[in-house]
Amino acid sequence: MTIKQFARLCGCNPQTLRYYDHVDLLKPVKVDEWSGYRFYDEEQALAFVKIKNLQKAGFTIEEIKGLLDKDNRAIFQAFEAKIAETEKRLQEIRNIQKSYQTEMSRILEKLNEVMEKVTQSMREYDPTEEFGISTEEYAEIVDNVKQCFQNMAEHMPKEVGYDEFSDADATCEETEYLDLLNNPGFISVYEKHGWAHVKDFFDDIAELEDGAEYALVFQVDHTKGVYNHAFLNTILGILLARNPSKERNLSCNIGASRDGQNHFWLLRRM
Repeated sequence: MTIKQFARLCGCNPQTLRYYDHVDLLKPVKVDEWSGYRFYDEEQALAFVKIKNLQKAGFTIEEIKGLLDKDNRAIFQAFEAKIAETEKRLQEIRNIQKSYQTEMSRILEKLNEVMEKVTQSMREYDPTEEFGISTEEYAEIVDNVKQCFQNMAEHMPKEVGYDEFSDADATCEETEYLDLLNNPGFISVYEKHGWAHVKDFFDDIAELEDGAEYALVFQVDHTKGVYNHAFLNTILGILLARNPSKERNLSCNIGASRDGQNHFWLLRRM
């Protein structure tokens, strides 16, 4: 019978039979060498039923190929094994469901701890000499940092990142920053060395290109690492506040200076 006739017998679309032929599951008994028409025997309908049910049960193409020549007992055993596998996976999903809320609560608790740690360090920090900003402007920056963390918590379980506000430790390995400076994916667009305070050069970097990704790298003397969280988040907060309408991706790293001088690089991803 033709492929259309066989498809009507099996209750399927001819395209399904062409697919089975393509993946070597159910080959026609004959293919006309001139027209390319496929022809099937009625007995092949039993093989079609076997393939269709195995496929519905979640067996892979290769698994089905290995079962086509098996008797019914072997196929029932394969179904039992597939059922056991599915039940095991279902139990795993149930366990994940039970632990989901616990995990979410733990992450939210950790996020709140980080928020308190960062905002507390910022409240203890006086940015006047370093950044030359007013008390009112700094209070707004602290509020913005706190709001950022609160927004992260509100949007859980969506994936969140910490690019904009850093919880970096002053003891981070300096090789991270050296690697970043030598990263071929970034180009230095501004650098300043031997400065005393960020306010000495901040106006030179205040304007950021819309849509660009930036990394700020500091290597400073030990006096600036005391309030590391506050130092990093203050400069990020100022940059974000002064570029409110721009799409931006900012990160900021700080490490110890080797020569006792203060160094800064503004890097842009190429």
